Parts: sequence; structure tokens; C-alpha cells
Amino acid sequence: MDIYSRKNYWKVALLIFAMLIGAATLFYTESFLADLRQAEVKKANLWAQAMSAVQRADAKTDLTLAYQIIQANTTIPVILANEADSILAHKNLPQRVQNTPSKMRARLRQMQAEGRRIEVQFANNQSNYLYYQNSTLLTQLRLYPVVLLVVISLFLGIAYWAFSGSRRAEQNQVWNGLAKETAHQIGTPLSSLLGWLEMLRLKEVDETTLGEMEKDIHRLQTITDRFSKIGSQPAIEKQDVNEVTRQAVHYLRSRSPRLITVQLHEAPQPAYAELNIALYEWVIENLIRNAIDAIEGPGRIIVELTTTARSVQIDVSDTGRGIPAGKMGQVFRPGYSTKKRGWGLGLSLARRIIQEYHHGRITVAASEPGQGTTFRILLKRLES
Repeated sequence: MDIYSRKNYWKVALLIFAMLIGAATLFYTESFLADLRQAEVKKANLWAQAMSAVQRADAKTDLTLAYQIIQANTTIPVILANEADSILAHKNLPQRVQNTPSKMRARLRQMQAEGRRIEVQFANNQSNYLYYQNSTLLTQLRLYPVVLLVVISLFLGIAYWAFSGSRRAEQNQVWNGLAKETAHQIGTPLSSLLGWLEMLRLKEVDETTLGEMEKDIHRLQTITDRFSKIGSQPAIEKQDVNEVTRQAVHYLRSRSPRLITVQLHEAPQPAYAELNIALYEWVIENLIRNAIDAIEGPGRIIVELTTTARSVQIDVSDTGRGIPAGKMGQVFRPGYSTKKRGWGLGLSLARRIIQEYHHGRITVAASEPGQGTTFRILLKRLES
């Protein structure tokens, strides 16, 4: 299992851990709130009994305790009303509600709808009713787990974003350093090869042989140029995608195994897009080489260009072994490879070239094990 697969497992583990924290917080808070709610119900009942005691008392009754209970309620909103819904007393309501009769009536109807009512008997045995609501503290505590979960989610999101950003920056530095060092290392023997080529010409070596050597030297120069462009902003110019793709396919067609045919189906009319020729050809060659490696024995590779009003589409299809469904999301990640050789950087580099430098998209359009794979590139189409 590669590091990126393990990273996905870590993501799932962190998500499950966060959900467990949230569930535990909700459970504990709800348990605590249930106890607090019961305590407030008891306080409301005491307040109702104190009000009833005051109404039933005669002149000799000591009401000190009853008044203390009534005054002690400083948090629970209560309204005392008779059977005709006339408000007899209230406590702990907002000042704006107390000062407006219509708002007082609306608050009474709200309390009645919530169904929290205690019957209070007065001296004339008339039934009155005490309506009450949760205290401000209880209401705020009910929102606490929600706020906590939001804060945890934001923290995890910001942490993941920061981690991913630093990892991408580190990957970019590795890419850029590796590419420039490769270009530098190739450049030194390449200069020597050019010198040796001229010496062989002076010795009148067979021109056909020298021509083939010159092609390979030119190829090395192209590779060096490509690596030197990684990490810098390459020149992007309007090009006919048909023509540039034709050149890349022609080069690899002559160097493909004889049992594999490479076909090119160009768009019926010129398809213009902004390209860096060296880097775009690199992508096409990478896709064709991957297709060649995926074909075991005879096979076929088709490069097909189509256009719409807004895009140029390049499909590279093969009749190879295909990609398992569970791996399709990993093929563009650095290090992913089904081959015993190589670093697994080709498709990752292809995606970076298409997305970052050409502002296009590259995806696995279709794949079926044993049948083949189609990679698709989408570029913004320019007017002719």
C-alpha cells in the first residue's frame, strides 16, 4: 500500500475520531441538560406553590419563605394567567416584551403551545395556570454542542487545508529541483555528443548513421528543454492541436512495438488552443507510452481529436489491461505505478502540465479491466 492510500485511511480515521468526539459531546451535554431541565421544572413547581401559598395565606401566616422562593427565581421566564388567559403576573421576561401588551400576549400563546403548565389554586379555589420556558442558560447550553462541532469542523478543515498546501508546496519544490537537476545533468553529456557528431562528420562516417544519431541528440535536447520548463512559466502560444499531436504521434509510432498499431484520428478542421509544444507533446508521449506498457501482446492505440464550440478534446485509448475501479482515483498521484520499473511520475506530471500550465483538464474517461482505458484531455478552444 503506497503512502497516498495510507493517507486516505488516515483521513477516514480522523473523520471517525471527530464524529466520535461530536457524539460523545452531544451525549454528555444532553445528559447534563436533562438534569438541568428537571431542576428547572422543580424550581417552577416551587414558584407555583409559593404563589399559591401567598394567595391562600391569611394575615397571620409567615410568608417569608414563600417570598424568598418567588424572589429567588431570576432565570426561568414565567407567566401566571387565569382561565380567561388574563395575565396576572410575570417574571424574567425581556423588557421589550413586558412593555408591549401584544408581545406579552404573543409570549403567553407561545408558552401555551409549548405545553409547560402548572395549575395554581388561589384562595377562592379558582384555577390559574403558571406557564414557563427554559432559562437563558439552558437555551445557551443546548446550542453549545452545535457550536463546538462547528468549531471542531472548522479547525479540522483549516488544518487539512494548511497540511495539503504545505505538502503541495513541498512536492512542487521536489518536482522543480528534480527537473532542473535532470536538465543540468543531461546538458553536459549532450554538449559532448554534439561535438563528437561533428568530428564523425569530418571523418566521413556514413551519413545515414549520423542522421539517426542527430535525431536522437535532437530528442535529448527536447527532453532537456522540457525538464528546464518545469518550475517556471513556459511560453504558451496559439497552436493547431491537430498538427502538434500529429508530430508527437508520428515520433512514437515509429518507435512502438510492431505488434501494436498507433492510429491518429484528427479533427476535421483546425483545432486551435494555447499550447507549449514541448510540454504538450510530452503529455501525449507519456499517455502513449503508458498505453504501450498496458498492452500485453498485440494491441491498438487510438489518439482521437474532436472539437466543440468551446473545447478541444483529445482521447488516448488503448486495448490494454485496464485500470481496476478502486484505483482510477489514484492514477494521477505521484508514486502510483503498476510497472516494476519507473517512479510513477508520468501521469502526475501530465496532469500538472495540462492543469497548471494549459488550464485544461485530464481525466480517465473510461476503463474496464481486460478491455482497455481511455484518457481524455480537454483544452479551451480558440477561434481560428
